[in-house]
Amino acid sequence: MLFVFPTQNEMVPGNGVSWTPLHLMEGTITPNGLHYERHHNGVPQIDPKKHRLLIHGLVKQDLIFSIEDLLRYPMQSKICFIECGGNSNAGWNKQPSQSEAGYFNGMASCSEWTGVPLSVLLDEVGLRKKAKWLVAEGADAFAMQMSIPIEKALDDAFLALYQNGERIRPENGYPLRLIVPGWEGVLNVKWLRRLKITNRPVMARNETSRYTELQPSGKARMFTFPIEAKSLITSPSAHMVLKEPSLYQITGLAWSGRGKISKVEVSADGGETWAEAELQEPVLDRSFTRFRLPWHWNGKPAVLKSRATDETGYVQPERTELVKQRGRHGFFHYNAITNWHVDRDGFVSHVYDKNENETTDSNLSIDSGWD
Repeated sequence: MLFVFPTQNEMVPGNGVSWTPLHLMEGTITPNGLHYERHHNGVPQIDPKKHRLLIHGLVKQDLIFSIEDLLRYPMQSKICFIECGGNSNAGWNKQPSQSEAGYFNGMASCSEWTGVPLSVLLDEVGLRKKAKWLVAEGADAFAMQMSIPIEKALDDAFLALYQNGERIRPENGYPLRLIVPGWEGVLNVKWLRRLKITNRPVMARNETSRYTELQPSGKARMFTFPIEAKSLITSPSAHMVLKEPSLYQITGLAWSGRGKISKVEVSADGGETWAEAELQEPVLDRSFTRFRLPWHWNGKPAVLKSRATDETGYVQPERTELVKQRGRHGFFHYNAITNWHVDRDGFVSHVYDKNENETTDSNLSIDSGWD
């Protein structure tokens, strides 16, 4: 079958990125218009009447589906987050970023996605015994390709047609997007046009030159699929001002690609003591969880931080611990605890722990290549 690349949307040319303003939001669901975006070669203009999905490779029969075909299949809905593997990457820098919380950590959003379970379509094409991987390809000019283990594809991956009850918007994958719950954003391929079943990963650019990180041992870390537990205080946070000593609500978000958040602890003294925050119900699997805790600011300097624990027992690390484990050659998968310093005037800024003593400089900066 001959595929023709759609024309690029002139309103969003070239590489693009936008953040979700987490520091200005409440609840857990991200409105469609505020969901973070990432595209490599513009947002394609796709005619849904002409768009097709091909499933082929190590299958018993190749099949081609139109959007109209897919809309007739039984659907499922799941509330889940999607987080870019490069989210919060400024945290690897030697000096703390002073961007607002959402513009430092806002490559993460949470929506209700609705679509067709991928297992249904894979059952229809029939997998051969040697089928081990699925290579998903987008219809953008970049022709994004990502490899996913067949076990995950059969477990809970699905083809989304709707986001928060409406058809997915062009910048987030219209007319068809792959959803891989809990796994890093780049795997949730947008503008999906092809699924090839193979016996090995495709080893595309975003699986080799990117998303592969040299570790202190000299070995490379590859295929880091699940997002590790993470939390972030969104209020108070950078650039906010506490006008007077008084009672304030500390609130934020926590999430994990390995399951539910079981606990979020908050400290107002830089980690000397911790208090368990209230988790807003319902606490859902691989979804944003809102936490809250009342705090009386006495007008003295304070350092606020949150620490998430997920249902597997994994605990969000301090930055010093993460750097020690992963070294200074990484760029992706940053999930360390964030510290907000409140000064005597109530102004909030981002700081690292006072006991950190970094001797290795870093020239890392925001890069247009992450997802």
